[in-house]
Amino acid sequence: MLELRSVSKRERGVVYIDDLSLCLARGDLHVLLGPTLSGKTSLMRLMAGLDLPDSGTLHMDGEDVTGLSVRRRDCAVVYQQFVNYPSLSVYENIASPLRVRGARNAEIDQEVEQAAELLGLRPYLSRRPADLSGGQQQRVALARALVKKASLVLLDEPLANLDYKLREELRAELPKIFKGSDAVVVYTTSAPEEAMLIGDTVTCLHEGQVTNSGKPRALYNRPAKLITAQILSDPPLNVLRVRKNGADLEFADNERVSGGERIASLADGAYKIGLRAHHLDVRKPGEGGIQAEVKITEVTGSETIVHAELGSVRWTALLHGVTPMDAGTRVSLIPDPAKLFVFDMDGALVSAPTE
Repeated sequence: MLELRSVSKRERGVVYIDDLSLCLARGDLHVLLGPTLSGKTSLMRLMAGLDLPDSGTLHMDGEDVTGLSVRRRDCAVVYQQFVNYPSLSVYENIASPLRVRGARNAEIDQEVEQAAELLGLRPYLSRRPADLSGGQQQRVALARALVKKASLVLLDEPLANLDYKLREELRAELPKIFKGSDAVVVYTTSAPEEAMLIGDTVTCLHEGQVTNSGKPRALYNRPAKLITAQILSDPPLNVLRVRKNGADLEFADNERVSGGERIASLADGAYKIGLRAHHLDVRKPGEGGIQAEVKITEVTGSETIVHAELGSVRWTALLHGVTPMDAGTRVSLIPDPAKLFVFDMDGALVSAPTE
């Protein structure tokens, strides 16, 4: 187990990690999820021993490794920018940590062959990295980390620079690659879909702090904080300040929507509500709901993202299929009251939809 106890990191007055505590067990694929500058890479550098915390300690299987140099840590790292030895063959790139360890040739052959088979690299073992595609080069870096059999494996957004098809393939393969491993495996990403797909556990980060940590489905269905719901939502979560009055939720410009029985049971007062984009329907004007104006639509292929506004309130809806709309089009927005998340004004969860 890797344990971080009240770890902080600052540079030139900027806080990168703020009094963060976290326990990561062996055998699971742990995902650190957060936007750019949330602290993911800073945290991973502390785990690897590339940086030292300003305060707090790191423990591996109960042993304090805070001051242990990176050379003395049993750690393998795969970066977003894949790093391979250009003058060595694919075989020798994969074999390099085994040669450093002084492994025998027979063991090296066996380990390299197994890793190459798992990652689809057997036809390329005699080639140089420059003769491979970007996806193949990243597979070489993953294979090298795999054969090292380190107790800590750190994957810093390793798929970010790959094209869509290769990224989808490796997303499906990564959990299989490390399944049954006795290592602590940590993976960083800014993509909620990726975290939900590959993570055994997900830790959401915001401004160097853990907002929530747990099983992906549990976090998604019941985020303890508003910021966690926002981190886990793509397209962005619709967030509104409302006043709850009976069964109604009132917001800007005297607009209101019915919240249903679940909302009616809450005490009257001020709240923040969150609604995911696919729980907001878009219909023709005059069909009830909230009357708004389309600002822009994004057609992603099989889906359409609609951005609309009502006064100062912005809405985002996700529709299935290709449904382009011109800017300025008037529409009716129909929220699904059963899917509303309700938070207090400090962002703590008050009520979540039934799963």
